[in-house]
Amino acid sequence: MQEKIVILDFGSQTTQLIGRRVRELSIYSEIIPYNKYPFGREKEEGIIGVILSGSPLSVYDKDAFRVDIAAINSAVPVLGICYGAQLMTYTMGGKVEPAPSREYGRANLSFIDEACPLFNGIEAGAQVWMSHGDTITEIPDGFKRVASTSDVHFAAFSVGDSMWGVQFHPEVYHSTCGMQLLENFAVGICGASRSWSAESFIESTVRELKEKLGNDRVILGLSGGVDSSVAAVLLNRAIGSNLTCIFVDHGMLRKNEFKEVLRDYECLGLNVIGVDASERFFADLAGVTDPERKRKIIGADFIKVFDEEAHKITDAKWLGQGTIYPDCIESLSITGTTIKSHHNVGGLPERMNLKLCEPLRLLFKDEVRAVGRALGMPEHLITRHPFPGPGLAVRILGEVTREKVGILQEADHIFIQGLRDSGLYDQVWQAGVILLPVQSVGVMGDERTYERAVALRAVTSMDAMTADWAHLPYEFLAKVSNDIINKVRGVNRVCYDISSKPPATIEWE
Repeated sequence: MQEKIVILDFGSQTTQLIGRRVRELSIYSEIIPYNKYPFGREKEEGIIGVILSGSPLSVYDKDAFRVDIAAINSAVPVLGICYGAQLMTYTMGGKVEPAPSREYGRANLSFIDEACPLFNGIEAGAQVWMSHGDTITEIPDGFKRVASTSDVHFAAFSVGDSMWGVQFHPEVYHSTCGMQLLENFAVGICGASRSWSAESFIESTVRELKEKLGNDRVILGLSGGVDSSVAAVLLNRAIGSNLTCIFVDHGMLRKNEFKEVLRDYECLGLNVIGVDASERFFADLAGVTDPERKRKIIGADFIKVFDEEAHKITDAKWLGQGTIYPDCIESLSITGTTIKSHHNVGGLPERMNLKLCEPLRLLFKDEVRAVGRALGMPEHLITRHPFPGPGLAVRILGEVTREKVGILQEADHIFIQGLRDSGLYDQVWQAGVILLPVQSVGVMGDERTYERAVALRAVTSMDAMTADWAHLPYEFLAKVSNDIINKVRGVNRVCYDISSKPPATIEWE
């Protein structure tokens, strides 16, 4: 049984980050809704500790999310973060009240109980990050204050030797002692063995896939991205020729991508069927300008094409997908209802009467890349930027045509290759070019031009939940702009998008 730290989600924006930080300690973590905790089954589930996340709610609200902390703590150690700490306090007889002003930003621990195991190796003066509108004003009997800041008296407390609460957020980057605190809890207090690694994941997953799939045939839809590629290689290691991959070209991939990706997959020893269905997609997109309609048309056509090809494999019983952990977390609210589907081929398992196989559903993106490296995959496949399923269609504002796709492919190729040649590609999370539905006046040679404008988009991020625009060197941007205008017929103006997410999104549509 895989030992794990469970993070109970109360709706905080940083819940995923807690899970990531624990994983970075080589400890398996799992995020579950606060009302889905498996009471009494801790041993069977391999749970060795529980972390209670923050929340946008106040613990004294009528509809506040609550859980039986004492029952959890009777089995395993518990750490409450922000709302989690306040929930401990409030439900056990203490006081939580609105702070005179919102406590947000950097703070320093002015007092630390050096005997507290949660703060082992952490000294007074350590920086932490506060983000709360309520504050603990009185702790219950049996609670002990173990840390303070100049403004927050009960910055941390302990309850006996198996329950702790902190009002700051150790999971965020700005809490410089945060990783030490999480390590103290997970390793020092819960006794985690730190056995979670890419290699151990591959070993256990391949074994489980062999047992689960047996001699069954699996169909997997490839996108060319890192998630589906790693899933394919992992499945191939487990079941070999019983895996058939289908790679659909909807005509809106990057320049030469269809041929290059197929070549990569062949080098990996995968059984891949490549399907050029671009004529169907372009015909169905003719005259369509609404972004959501474009996405739905592409999604529906993809299902039709994939379904047609998959039905040629009459004995398939499973549909493989590159779903990863953030997809699973985002697709559920804390009450367990579906918000949105992230499945690459949503609807196909039911349509084709296939069972679903998602070998990467426990991994974050950086862990997927680590698994890819451990599987011996080429680096350019592992480090490839995320690319939208509808491809360049959502980077063409307005109607999608072959002519527009051709223009955008050339401009995009110059930008992406420029990032690679300049050593900037791996510093960027995602990059691309957007073809704008405007024309602008220009001068080329001695002639007046009236041609298209494009926007360059490059962002930095950890997981795409938030993103900042990449501060690329001016000299690089100038060269890319000059190359695009000189080499791409039909473009005479290049802009650079300096919007962050939020409030903007990474893609324009």
